[in-house]
Amino acid sequence: MEVEKMDENEWKYHGEGNQSLVVSHCQRCVVLRFLKSPPNQNKTPEEILHHLQNIVDFGKHVMKQFFGENYVHHGEIIQLPLDFVRQLCLKIQPERPECRCDKDMDTLSGYAMCLPNLTRLQTFRFAEHRPILCIEIKPKCGFIPFSSHVSQEIKHKVCRYCMHQHLKVANGKWKRPSKYCPLDLFSGNKQRMHFALKSLLQEAQNNLKIFKNGELIYGCKDDQDCVCDWNELARHLKPFFFPSNGLVSGPHCTRTIVKELIHVITMALLSSTDTCRAGDMKTVPMSQGRSYCEASAFNKELVRNGKHKLESSGLPRGCLLYKTLQAQMLDMLDIEGLYPLYSRVEQYLEEFPEERSTLQIDGPYNEAFYEKLLDLSLEDDGTVAFALTKVQQYRIAMTAKDCSIMIALSPCLQDECSEQRPVVLTSKSRFTFSVSVLDLDLKPYESIPHQYKLDGEIVNYYLKNVQAKEDPVMSNLFKENEDCTLVLHKV
Repeated sequence: MEVEKMDENEWKYHGEGNQSLVVSHCQRCVVLRFLKSPPNQNKTPEEILHHLQNIVDFGKHVMKQFFGENYVHHGEIIQLPLDFVRQLCLKIQPERPECRCDKDMDTLSGYAMCLPNLTRLQTFRFAEHRPILCIEIKPKCGFIPFSSHVSQEIKHKVCRYCMHQHLKVANGKWKRPSKYCPLDLFSGNKQRMHFALKSLLQEAQNNLKIFKNGELIYGCKDDQDCVCDWNELARHLKPFFFPSNGLVSGPHCTRTIVKELIHVITMALLSSTDTCRAGDMKTVPMSQGRSYCEASAFNKELVRNGKHKLESSGLPRGCLLYKTLQAQMLDMLDIEGLYPLYSRVEQYLEEFPEERSTLQIDGPYNEAFYEKLLDLSLEDDGTVAFALTKVQQYRIAMTAKDCSIMIALSPCLQDECSEQRPVVLTSKSRFTFSVSVLDLDLKPYESIPHQYKLDGEIVNYYLKNVQAKEDPVMSNLFKENEDCTLVLHKV
């Protein structure tokens, strides 16, 4: 791609995170990712290049092993004319949210990552002459901690996401808690998955976004800036799901279209579009620990109705949700069991700071780094090597807990569908689709103390302000149904 020949006006602001800023091309299915840094703290071009190379290598040599070839797009590093970068920065600056402008886009090195635009179809090479719908989901952690190091029993009953919701509302980040529970989405049970997706659509927060032809039409642009109007969403989606326009308008139409959307997302999430054996690495048996969350609105409704079983179909081993869960479950010790091991590594580095490079804490993220992750032993021999392995596994797990899944859909006619293209059907339409995963930068080693502190804050707030006020009748119902277990079977 000859970026230097493209006018900067052909690029638009696409979004950003804490470390980088992304722009997408108006016509081509590519994005450019630039690193960011606080004002007057610019890194040298060599440092920028090294940082970007670590990101590419981590995706290529590590995360592809967990998720598979078709799901991970690690991109490549390119060097751009500095004048082009500066003009691009000036163009997109007015579009950036105010809360993101505390860091500047790198305009000095000329280095950027070139990646596919995951709001577009990725699996197949054919002209995109039809509209593209894309759903971005950040599923979060899909299991209850099973570690014996957990000090508060509530962590064995209520998932991190559901507890964290209450603290976020108290801190003013969100107006109300979401009914979404990750364990429902990861259950593999279609009824629970449908409930989870409907809950995400009701309170999207930053866990769900919907794009049409690359443009955000539903979800939060940045924190409180949310667009969550179901009727407006149905207006956008009606041509996709009911192309003949035979459905009358009104609330029934909106509910029907949302139901169709949820069905398509569910089928895509349960599909396997990668034959790679990635994801086969077993961390712990899927049935170990509790596989439902007591705070789940779906679960509470079952208990109120006197039902004693939470049915589950399990996740197909080839689907992206299964592979995501497997990577998440590398967090075998919980942050409470991991933090003392982190402290052991820190103490060693204080004595031998020159060993940081040898321990590969900051890379290189190569095949050797990945091989060390395969040691799933929990027998602590007191060595720095054991502690470091658990720390690195935890960082991988945290990365998987915070990744995003992109489902791109495009309408196709029956005679266009073939065995080479995965297809999902609705009552009136059929879609070819691709599923990808992004936001796979390795979580920083230095963030572990913050995670330890945050975990305590989340749990303590929930115990003091939520659990203590729960309806005693509901608590008694849970006790009566304590033998309610969920067993996930291989598919």
